[in-house]
Amino acid sequence: MALARARVQARKTKDRWKSKQWFKLTAPVAFNSAILAETLSDEGEKVMGRTVEVTLNELTGDMKQMHIKLTFQVKEVVDLQAKTQFVGHSMTSDYVRRLVRRGNTRIPGVFDVQTTDGSRVRVKPFAVTDRRCQTTQNMAIRAIMGAAIQESASRNNLSGFLADVLQGGLSERMHNAARKIHPVRRIEVAKTEILQAPSIEVDETPVFKVAAPEAEPAAEAPAADSAEEKVVEDLSDE
Repeated sequence: MALARARVQARKTKDRWKSKQWFKLTAPVAFNSAILAETLSDEGEKVMGRTVEVTLNELTGDMKQMHIKLTFQVKEVVDLQAKTQFVGHSMTSDYVRRLVRRGNTRIPGVFDVQTTDGSRVRVKPFAVTDRRCQTTQNMAIRAIMGAAIQESASRNNLSGFLADVLQGGLSERMHNAARKIHPVRRIEVAKTEILQAPSIEVDETPVFKVAAPEAEPAAEAPAADSAEEKVVEDLSDE
């Protein structure tokens, strides 16, 4: 009796797996609608809300961006395509640890800003100085980071702001301004969180370029058989 129940349960499990399908998770238009991953489910509704994490270099092909992690969440499912929305980014902990050394000062910050399209973003930058700095210098550098982030958000929509963050333009401007106060080794945006974004995606400005796939070399034509070539030559001579 127990064996029969086990067989029935195994059959049900097998049938349940047969009913499942692969859904492709695609990035938003601002991220070039790139294919992020695939997930298995028997219903599209069960895919809603699932999250996927990829590194930036997987989308751009730039190995220097392996330390940047992007997080997307499924917001809509059409047929076997699951459309996602960007929910934030972060840096790997080992990369952050490598930047901070004994004798340095790490200056963190947390700023909530609003972009021109009404999106609200929480930004968490940090600065690393070459040597220990005074409290007043610490406060001045944090204020510089906040002002630069607010300035970028006030002149960009969400895609433009993310491009400024992920491509390093914002970090470079903060570094150039802060080093006038105190020698600064590095300023990075360690994390962003999307607190509020437009419900309808209307912006198609790409955040970055997706690396073009390498073209496969053309297959060489097989060499003709020497015996066949000789027959053709003999016939042409007649």
